[in-house]
Parts: sequence; C-alpha cells; structure tokens
Amino acid sequence: MTTSEVRQRRLGARGARVAGALVVTGAAVAVGFAVADRPRPATGQVAPLASATAPVTRGTATQRVQVSGTLGYQGHYSVVHQGTGGILTSAAAPGSTVDRGGELYRVDNRATRLLLGPVPAYRELRAGIPDGPDVRQLEENLVALGEDPGHRIVVNDHFDAATTAAIKRWQGACGLPVAERTGALAFGQVAFEAGPVRVTEVRVAAGTSVAADGEVLSGTSATLVVTAQVGADRLPSVKAGDQVLVRITGSAPISGTVSAIGQAAPPQPGAAASTVVTVPVTVTVHLPAGPPPPDRTPVQVAITTGTHRDVLLVPVTSLLARPAGGYQVRTAEGAAVEVTPVLFDDSAGLVEVTGNLRPGERVEVPVP
Repeated sequence: MTTSEVRQRRLGARGARVAGALVVTGAAVAVGFAVADRPRPATGQVAPLASATAPVTRGTATQRVQVSGTLGYQGHYSVVHQGTGGILTSAAAPGSTVDRGGELYRVDNRATRLLLGPVPAYRELRAGIPDGPDVRQLEENLVALGEDPGHRIVVNDHFDAATTAAIKRWQGACGLPVAERTGALAFGQVAFEAGPVRVTEVRVAAGTSVAADGEVLSGTSATLVVTAQVGADRLPSVKAGDQVLVRITGSAPISGTVSAIGQAAPPQPGAAASTVVTVPVTVTVHLPAGPPPPDRTPVQVAITTGTHRDVLLVPVTSLLARPAGGYQVRTAEGAAVEVTPVLFDDSAGLVEVTGNLRPGERVEVPVP
C-alpha cells in the first residue's frame, strides 16, 4: 500500500475528506498536500485499523514540486549566409560546437567565423564607418581572442587604428596570406550569435549553391538545461532561484536552480474546459565531469518550494481527522493530541506539525 493510500484510508476511517499528497496531471506530478475541506463527523461505526508506533522527531521539513522534464541543449540558432552567394565548400559537422573565432562554414572557400554578441552583423566592419554597437561587439571579441596584446583598444562604438591592427593580427592567426590581412571584415566574413553554436544540421550540401540570406546551419547553444512543464495551479509556489534535484535513470542525482519561468501557452481551439494549463520552467543544472547525457534525456525534477528547520515532525500517516474539524495524532498511550499540519515533506513521508508533542514521544501509525 502506498503512502497516499494509507493516508487516505486512515483519514477516511474518521470520516475525513482530505486531498492526497500526490496530484497527477498529465505527464507532470505535483507533490504537496492540500486540504479539500474540513473533516466531517463519522456517521457509523468503523472497524479499528491495526497500528504500530513511530517517533516524534525534530528536524527539517522540505516541500517539493515534482514534475517530469527533459535535459537538452538550450535555445535555437539559425546561421544565415550574409555575404555574396556562391558554392558551399565546407561546414562545421553536426554534433560539433563552434566557439568564439571558430569557423562555421566556407563559401567559395572563404571562411565565415563566429563572434559572440546579441547584435547581428549588418555591414562591413572597417575604418571610417559610423560608430555603432556592432563595433563595440567586434572589439570585445578581439580582446577576448587575445588580439590586443598591447591593450590599445578602448572598447566603445568607434572603429579606430587599434581596431584595425587587432583585426590584422586575427586574420594572420586564422592563416590568411599577408595580402589578405586588410584590417577590415567584409560583410559575411563574421556571424554574431549569442553564444557558442552546437551544430545540429547542415542545411546545404557541400558543392551546392548558397544564396545571400540563405540558411546554412541550424544549431543550439552548448548549454544543457532541464525544461519541465509545471501545472499553473502549482506555479505560485515556484520561483526563480529555487533549488532543484534532478534524477536521471542510472545516474546519481544532480543539483540545479530554477533560472526562468515561461508563459502559459494559449488554449488550443476546441480544447476541453478540463485541459490542464502548464507553464515551461527552465532549470540550470550543474553536471559532473565527464561526457554529458544525450540530448533530450528524460529526467525527474524535484523543485524545493519550502524548507523549515528545527521543527516537530511526525509521519504523514499518523494524522487523524478530528470530528469537529482539524487534525490530531494518537500517542502510544492512547491520548488524542490536536495538531496543526504546516509543511509536508512527501519524499520523507513526514509532516511538520505544531501542538503539544515532544521529540521522542511515539504516535500511532497504520500497519502497512
């Protein structure tokens, strides 16, 4: 018999109506405890249940929302060729990760390289162009690539002689012949993306034509995150920064943190009124050293939504409904002690209570 079944049977034996600690909604399982309404007096004789005893303890109660999720790479990138059209001569292989300064692809054997930043490339980068945020981005990348050893670049929106010199050094580091180290970057020679690109697909076969503005690669970030759908009814207890425990089948649990909470998707036309609304929650995880799990790995997620320390704890199954409302436990000596449940720790099968109890006392629990 599960913890929920035991609890329902025990409370039901006193005429109570209490919602179970497990509420199953589609693929998501939200763990908690809610009182559906006040217990009602029993109307007939109920056969006593066989019971044992368990100790009252003092410790920590942790309440969690548990849901199913997926471990996968965050985001989606579409790498578009912005230069003159030509023939695709090579491209980064699917499954590889291109970082700052790395080669994404070649058209007519001219490389397009990755630089990092939120502003997309929109013009040639050379001396004499008007100031702009793309220049600041370029200079940040040149500094990060180590192409300003004399620290002459002042990172700002202005393209100056120090920027030209750093580009020439970078062009040399990329293997360009001296005649092609111009200190300028033609439109299409660099692509700006928000972070390193993990290539998932090459959209154009080598040896075929690539038009200007044609998609060459698609990919994701190189960051693994967990995405889970949390029922909107459970969302008020979840917030950014909550600690998370992620379980992968066959592996030790890993820790994480709620990093983002999305928006509920609008209901589909014709959807039933009973359709459960869910909200995407993103969890940043701290993976151990070694090869990462495969993309789209199913996981179980436990989001810590409340922790109370140094509190009185009793087994959830020791709770009894009082005929006049509220809850009580029965001590080993047979005395009924009124208690108030505070926080349910489903993973431990315990509940924080307040009432006239002491650590070390024993309370009745049903025999499984």
